[in-house]
Amino acid sequence: MDFLPSLAVIATFTFAAGVLIITPGPDMTLFLSRTLTQGRAAGLAAMLGATSGLVVHTMLAAFGLSALLAASPKAFLAVKIVGALYLLFLAFQAIRRGSALTLDTTLRSRQPLMKSWLAGFGINLLNPKIVLFFVTFLPQFISVNDPHASAKLAFLGSYFICLGVPSCAAMVLAADRVSATLRRSRKISRAIDWLCASIFGAFAFRILLARGQ
Repeated sequence: MDFLPSLAVIATFTFAAGVLIITPGPDMTLFLSRTLTQGRAAGLAAMLGATSGLVVHTMLAAFGLSALLAASPKAFLAVKIVGALYLLFLAFQAIRRGSALTLDTTLRSRQPLMKSWLAGFGINLLNPKIVLFFVTFLPQFISVNDPHASAKLAFLGSYFICLGVPSCAAMVLAADRVSATLRRSRKISRAIDWLCASIFGAFAFRILLARGQ
């Protein structure tokens, strides 16, 4: 099966993706806030909407990056280098500004589940940081000379989503405890920040120091 990366690549990707999944961000903020203010169904709807946005970005990254690779391996490498610099920026921001998790727990009237789904879909589809994430993170696991780059990018993006859905669903189902712990414990929040920064930095230096192929 040509679309499957090596076991070593999958293992490394699984570890890095796991860290990124538990890192607080706008989408996590949304579905946890919806859970706390409107109930678990609204939280799950927002989470599924955010996941749908990731599916769109996975397909765009797979076909767009593979087309760029086919047109010019040097251009593809240039994109990866720019992405590495962006990852270093994210690492710096994670340490400097800290966790992005700020929950709005103000009581609101219940809204249709479709509205929560659309909010989740929009927050990932229209977020430029999500676009850059898929353009910078996924290619770190693909060789510039790989003839099956498109299929492997699609697989890794789909695999990332499959890893994220159970974790995020568990957070929604236990939103009260998760949010209370993250807001109460400064040490846990900072540990997440530093772990995320370390992962971003490691992959950034990996591409910056790698030799051209």
